[in-house]
Amino acid sequence: MLCAGCLREMPPFARARASMRYDEESRVLVLGFKHGDKLQLAPALGQFIRRAGSGMIAEADALVPVPLHWTRLFARRYNQAALLAHAIGRAGGKIVGADWLVRRRATPSQGRQNRKDRRRNFAGAFAVKPGRDVMGKRILQVDDVLTTGAASAECARLFLEVGAARVEILTLARTVRPE
Repeated sequence: MLCAGCLREMPPFARARASMRYDEESRVLVLGFKHGDKLQLAPALGQFIRRAGSGMIAEADALVPVPLHWTRLFARRYNQAALLAHAIGRAGGKIVGADWLVRRRATPSQGRQNRKDRRRNFAGAFAVKPGRDVMGKRILQVDDVLTTGAASAECARLFLEVGAARVEILTLARTVRPE
C-alpha cells in the first residue's frame, strides 16, 4: 500500500515501515529517548521495531542508522538511530553499518519545515563512507521518526548510486498527516 506522499512522488527506497504512529501518545516516549537521555529504552524500542519489521530485517544484509552531524552528536552524546540499529542487530545477528554513512554538513532542525524545505536541507548533506562495500547489498536504514522521508530518501539515493541492490526504511515512529 502506498501513502499519499509516495503516490505523489515515488521515493528511491523500496518500502518503509514503522513500529508506531508518531502522535500525542507516542511523542513522550520518542522524545524522551531522543532528547531526554532515556537510553535504557533502546532494547525495548528495538524489540518494537523488530516485531514491526521482522520480514524486512530477515531480508537485509546490513542495518545502517541515519547519522548525526558530529556537532549534534557531540551535543547529544549519542545517535538514537544507531542505538536502535544496534538493539535490532544484537537481537537478530545482523551487521550494523554504523559508519557506512556520514553526515557531511549540519542541517537545521527539521521540526517546522515542509517537505520541499526538508528535501533542500538534506541535498548533499550525506555521503557513503569511502571503502564501504555496499555493491549488491540489501540495506535497511534505521531511524527514529519518519516524517516526510527527505533524509531517508537522500540516504537511499546515495546507496543506490554506489550499487546497493535495494534500500528499505525501518523506523520507530511515523508521522501520519491527512493528505
